[in-house]
Formats: sequence, C-alpha cells, structure tokens
Amino acid sequence: MFDDLRDLYQEVILDHGRKPRNFRRLEDADRSARGDNPMCGDRLELFLKLAPDGRIADAAFQGRGCAISTASASLLTETVKGKTAAEAHALSDSFRELAMTGTCPHCQAALEEEMERLQPLSGVHEFPSRVKCATLAWHTLNAALDGAKEASSE
Repeated sequence: MFDDLRDLYQEVILDHGRKPRNFRRLEDADRSARGDNPMCGDRLELFLKLAPDGRIADAAFQGRGCAISTASASLLTETVKGKTAAEAHALSDSFRELAMTGTCPHCQAALEEEMERLQPLSGVHEFPSRVKCATLAWHTLNAALDGAKEASSE
C-alpha cells in the first residue's frame, strides 16, 4: 500500500513537472516576485491577480527548474486561487512544515483539502536538499504578497 501511494505521489509530481498548470505570464498581475534557488539553479517568477475583495483571482508562473520545483509552483497556483493574503500565508506556512517534516500536525482544519492536494510533495522531507526546490515557489508567494520583488530559498 505504501509503495502504491509513493508511486501515485511520484506520478503527480511528474505530471505537474511535465505539464505545469498556469505556466504563463499574467500580463495584468497586481503582484509579482522572482524566486531563486542558488543551490540548484531553480528560478521562477510568480504572478498574482487580485480580485476587488483582495482575494487571489488568478495565479501563474514562469521559469525553469527541476520537476519538484515546477510541480510545487504548479500546485501552488492551483491552490491559492480564491484565498485571501492571510489564507495564502497560512497555506504557505503549512506547506513549508509539510515539506520539512513530512507531516503538518499544526495545519489549520480549514486548510485540510488544500494540504491533501499538496501531500504528494511531502516526501521531499527525506531529501533535505530537495526541500528548497519544493519551497521556492512558496517563498516567492510570500514575497509577492508582501510587496517584495525577490525571494530566495536560502
């Protein structure tokens, strides 16, 4: 059973890595930031379009990186749509805990569905050098939400 789940998670990562969702420049973005992982060369730019009520109406990214980095950015753009900045920050914090430890006992119950969707990336905790690949997009999200123009996985 565990091997089947690991295989399924690997397929999700490979699918998002090969065919990333929301991989495009968002020309009318309200917020954007560039992310850089100097250890392995992953680079991305994240774009956010905010709705009048402040929620994230659209999210997209461009860049290059490994399958884990690309899959993480792809999944991020799918899961933050409809979130407020505070909800997106909370999701980012929860994801980083998941990536670093493999679990997220402190995750808010309100984020259960989103965290389940991000679960395929939980295995990176077994490979500390890959945690930075998985969390780069999330650092970049926080930078964009906070009005910063650049983020690093360092």
